[in-house]
Amino acid sequence: MGIRTVRMLGDSLLRETSEVVTAFDDTLFQVIMDVTDTLVHLQKEKGIVQALAAPQVGHFKRIVAVNLPDRRLLLVNPVIFERSPEMVDVWDSCFSFDVAFFVRVQRHATIRVRWQDALGQTQEETFEGSHSELLQHEIDHLNGVLPIDRLECGKTTDRPWAAESIIMRSEWEKRFR
Repeated sequence: MGIRTVRMLGDSLLRETSEVVTAFDDTLFQVIMDVTDTLVHLQKEKGIVQALAAPQVGHFKRIVAVNLPDRRLLLVNPVIFERSPEMVDVWDSCFSFDVAFFVRVQRHATIRVRWQDALGQTQEETFEGSHSELLQHEIDHLNGVLPIDRLECGKTTDRPWAAESIIMRSEWEKRFR
């Protein structure tokens, strides 16, 4: 168990696809503890972000820890198997960006996710709103995808925000908190 160093933007290993977990054993428990301990530590230090994927702390397994004020989730081998056609614009940041800046991206308003818990039992749930966005972000990490990959740049008539798609945390806090 321990607090791990978060891999930062520019680390090529963040682009790797994580391995499916097949053994629900003590090794998996160690990885889970590393991810959850690091998440709790970072929440105290950085605030804002509420989840962490195992690859961000150097474990390239398909594991996501979520620590919300009202709920904790541990997802092993999560798969989004249904997405709403409705999209939402969100400001997204990341511990792997040191929560230093936010990027404006589009995410599905609602998703259905299937995963296993720490004992290997299959779970399934529908997530909406901020929970949907959060899980899409974390599951992207398991596939080597970062929020900057979803960034839409340039000015368009139907997306007036596109020209302002990246902002520093201090500016985001002034505008949106």
